[in-house]
Formats: sequence, structure tokens, C-alpha cells
Amino acid sequence: MPAQRDAAPSREARRTEIRPPAPPPQGRPAPRGHFEARFHYWFDNTITRGKAALVGWLALACLALVVPVSVLLVWTDHESPPSFGSRIAAVWHRTGQTLRLGGETGPPISVVLSVVLALIALFYVSTLVSLITTGITERILALDRGHALVLEHGHTVVLGWSEQIPTIVSELAAAHAQRRRGVIAILADRPKTEMEEEFRATIRFAGRTRLLCRHGRPTDPLALARVSPATAECVIVLPGDDAEAVKTLLSLTAAVGEEHPVHVVAAVRGERHLGAARLAGGVRATVLDTDGITARLLAQCARQPGLSLVYEELLNFAGHEFHTVRDPGLLGLTFHRIAALCPVSSAVGLARADGTVTLNPPGHTRFGQGDALITVAEDQDATYRTAVPLPYDPASIRAEDPAPDRPPERFLLLGWNRRAPRVAARLSRHAPPGSRVDVLAPEGTPVVAAVRDRADTSGRNLSVRHHPGDPTACEGTACLDLAGYDAVMVLAPDARTDSEDPDDPTLVTLLQLRARQRSRSPGEGAGARRVPVVTELADDRNRFISPLGPGADYVVSGRLIGLLMTQISQNPGLASVFRELLDAEGNALRIRPADAYVVTGREISFATVVESAARRGECAIGYRAPGRTGGVCLNPPKSLVRHWSPDDEIVVLGPET
Repeated sequence: MPAQRDAAPSREARRTEIRPPAPPPQGRPAPRGHFEARFHYWFDNTITRGKAALVGWLALACLALVVPVSVLLVWTDHESPPSFGSRIAAVWHRTGQTLRLGGETGPPISVVLSVVLALIALFYVSTLVSLITTGITERILALDRGHALVLEHGHTVVLGWSEQIPTIVSELAAAHAQRRRGVIAILADRPKTEMEEEFRATIRFAGRTRLLCRHGRPTDPLALARVSPATAECVIVLPGDDAEAVKTLLSLTAAVGEEHPVHVVAAVRGERHLGAARLAGGVRATVLDTDGITARLLAQCARQPGLSLVYEELLNFAGHEFHTVRDPGLLGLTFHRIAALCPVSSAVGLARADGTVTLNPPGHTRFGQGDALITVAEDQDATYRTAVPLPYDPASIRAEDPAPDRPPERFLLLGWNRRAPRVAARLSRHAPPGSRVDVLAPEGTPVVAAVRDRADTSGRNLSVRHHPGDPTACEGTACLDLAGYDAVMVLAPDARTDSEDPDDPTLVTLLQLRARQRSRSPGEGAGARRVPVVTELADDRNRFISPLGPGADYVVSGRLIGLLMTQISQNPGLASVFRELLDAEGNALRIRPADAYVVTGREISFATVVESAARRGECAIGYRAPGRTGGVCLNPPKSLVRHWSPDDEIVVLGPET
């Protein structure tokens, strides 16, 4: 037994003892935080006891304030009754009026009944006010959550969220600026207030265009119903996860119904889900392959420096873009004569009555019944025709020389991404024999195998070599002779997380490239040829902080895809136009020296340039002059007369060579 008594204290000593805070020492004032903590603790306990305790304490607090004030008012009033009982009755009357408890005086039964009636009235009014307040609050919260229904007709719906969203919304606002009332409804799986704050910080709306943001998953048909896609003019499905895009198109069909198809413009990033997306979208859906378009633009800009500025101008609503014009007065005229009759617009193709589109048709092609003219103009109403063609100077037109044999081309790719094999495939289509692409990418990158896997790469005229190295490191480009390449392409790596900016490595690579160009070898003089640089960027804002000069080309894939989707959403007929421009075969935009078309060193009208290009089977739509702000002037008036120098270039639409 003694052993057990001795063991008990040792077990108690091993226990962790939790003790309440020690009270403040006697004779000293308690700290201020102590009383505040005790009050919060008492208040929290009161709330946890339920509504009855809360109402009781509220009633006592009101009485503690109202009764003393009523007593003071009665005792200080000169007209108050002299007797103590009458004054108590007056205090009760004032208290009852203040708290809406009747305040009746007389027999006890009358006082009790008046209090009961006052409580009934107070309960009814309070309940009614509470219901109204709760309903309004719930409605405000629903609006803040973005769950309200959009009841519009002829609006534009944007589904999803990606880097294209600022470009698309700003371009839609510009396109709707002339409308009496334009509405853009956005449905994305993001908080409504967050979307509105971002738009307020980045976009200024013109005209009466309204932006309605709604929260919800675009893959949910019930959430899709919030933006009323069935009554929309167009629905734009932004690129993101390709599987999500396919599900969104399927949900859109379920929400709208197959019997009421709506015009849809969607985009997927890769080829894997392209066919499924087109099946899910239906016959009225235009599904773009963003990787293929970006690869095509990179390959074109590598061979045609400055071409990105042309696409930027054609796709931007603020500049000169493609339009379709229906004019019965053109019936029976040849395309060559129609182009000469347009003084302030450039005719570039025909939209046939059967829905087919022909860009740069032969000059003898006649305008048929139901056809439409495709032009490059400032706006829809800018295209008109004159009675006779504008005059040109035949003596200033150069005869077409036979195309010289092109020497082998050499391209340098800095970096690697999922679009790189398609860029090499595009370059190989028109590459002269002996051409080569050098790729500077980290060790282990499957460069050669990825290019060979492309079915449209012949490999006979273009070889691919992998140089292991890091483009962002100074030693990466040190071993390369940049002057020996026709063009350098800097590719943006694929983003791995939402928080990662894919342009960060690209900007570092451009810094290394600029340092390499400045530290030329002793054999390179100051007048050495400057190698064109084409850079792929995801965010257009990074273009303004990029370290290269104004002579570099920037293919901002997110912005160009957004511009392209917006153009097609406002004019569905342009889908075929851009499909041919961005296809592997067919006509393409090109930039050629001016002295290949006209005699330079003299003043010549642009109508003469247009006529010279037409004789070569091309459509001249603008020019590029050294030192010009922006670099490119599209669709100048044919009556424009300027002095043409050998450094000037002509922007034409014609067969790609």
C-alpha cells in the first residue's frame, strides 16, 4: 500500500496540467486587454445560447438606456404631474412610445393587453422587414456571385478565361462602338468581382457597350443558360484545356439544342482534339488550331521580316481589315477591272454564291450572280467604285524577271516547345535544297525525332540539327555564328503552371542574344548584316519591355489568336479567307522589294504598283517604308503619289514560293 501511495504523485507529476490564466494581482489594475478579452468571451457565449438569449439581452440593454432617459425627461418637464405615481405612469408612457410597446395606462389588464398587441405588431413588422431585407440581400449576393440570368438578344457570349480575354473583349467593344446598344456576356469559372476588376483596370469601353460577367463552368449546361447562348449573335469559346473545350462545345449544343444552331468560334491548342472539337461544334462552328496558326506565322515571319505588322493591321478593328461587299453593279466584270475601279479599297478575292472563297483569283475571272467582293478597307462602307479605272504609268512598270535560283536557307531556333516541330515542317515546304535548321535546346530534347514524326515534313530539302545547350545562358549562344543564319527564332517554352509566365525565359534569351550581337567578332564590321529575329510571346505587354530593337518581329500568339477569333465572330465569311492565308498551300501575304514592281527613284502612284502586281498574278495591298511609324501602310489610296526608293517594299497577296 505505501508503494501505491508513493507512485500516485509520480503519475500526477507526469501529466500536463492546463491551468486558467492567473487573475491580476491584488491592488493592481487589470490590463486593458484582459477586460476586452473577457467581454468578447461573454459576447460569444451569449450568441451561442441562441436567439432567445440574444433578444433578452438586447431588451435589457434597451431598457437600461430608455428608462433612465425617460425618467430624466419626466422629472425635468415643468408640465409633469406633481404626484409620484403619475410621474411613474408618464415614464411608462414615454418608454412604451419609444419601444413601441403601447404605453397604455389604466387597469393592469389594459396595460398587459396593450403590450401583447404591441408585441404582435412589432413581430409582424420586424418579420416583414426581415423578409424584404433578406430577399434583397440574397439578390445582391446572387448578383455578386454572378448567378443572375442574362436576358439579351443579339449579344456576344465569351466562354472561358485565357490570355486572349483582354484582346477579345477590347476588340468586341471596338466593333460594337457604332451600335446603339452592344452587350458582351462572359461566363468563366472565376469570381464575378475579380473579372470586373480586371476589366476595369485594363479596358476602356467605347460607346454604349455593356459587359456582363457571370460565374460558372462553361462545361455545365445549367451554367451556360445564365448567358442565354440561344439568343446570342455569336459564341466564342476561348482556348484552354482542349478536353474542356470539347466538353464546352457539347454543353453548348445541349443548352441551345441542335435544332437552333448558333454561330460558334472556338479554338484548341493541339491537333489531338481538333477533330473532336469540330464534331462537337457542328456545322456552324469554326474551330481554330492555335498551335498550327502560330507555327505558320512564325515560319512566314522568318522568311518575310515585318509580316507580323501586316497581320496585326489586318486583324485589328482599329485599322484596315477584310470586308465582304455585295454590289450587283459588278455583275459580269472581270476581277482585274473591279480591282482597278476601287479607289480607296483593295480587292483581294471573291466569295462565291455557293459559299466558296477564292483569294487572288485570275484577272479574267468574272463576277457572277450572288457573288461578293472581298476587299481590304477601313470599314464596311468604304468600298465604292468609280466609273473608269484610275490612271497608271505604264513606263514605270518593271517587266517580271525570271525567278533566280534561291540559295540554301539557314534558320536558328532558340528554345523548344510543342509548336517547334510544326515550325520546322512549315519551313521545309518551300525550302531550297540544302537548307538547314539548327536548334539550340537543352540536352535530351527530342528535336530530330519530333520533326521526323511530322507527316508533312519531307526532310529532303531541310535538315535539322540539335545543339545541346541552354538559350538563357550566356555560353549557350557563344558557340554559334549568328551572322551565318537567314533568321533567328526565339520560341516561348510551354507554361507548366498557371502562375508561370512563359515569356520569362524568352526575355532572358533575348538579353543573351542582344549581348551576343553587340560583342561581334573582330572580323565583323559595324556594317555587318543584321540578322532578322522573330520572337514568340504569349503576353503582348512583354513586347514593350523586350530587349531587342524595333527591327525585330514579335508573334504574340495570344493576341493574334484573339484578334482572329474576334474577326471571324463578327464576320463568319472571313473564316475561309483566313483559312487560306494560314494554310500550308495556296495564297499568302508576302513582302517584296519595290524595285521588283516599279522603277524606283521617281514619283509613282500606288495605282501603278497595283497594276504591276496584277500583271504578275498578285494583289498589292500596301507598302513598307524604312523609318515609317509602325513600318507598314496598308490600303493606301490608289491616287497616292510618292517617291519610291530601293529600300521600299510592297505588301502583296499571291502564291507562296
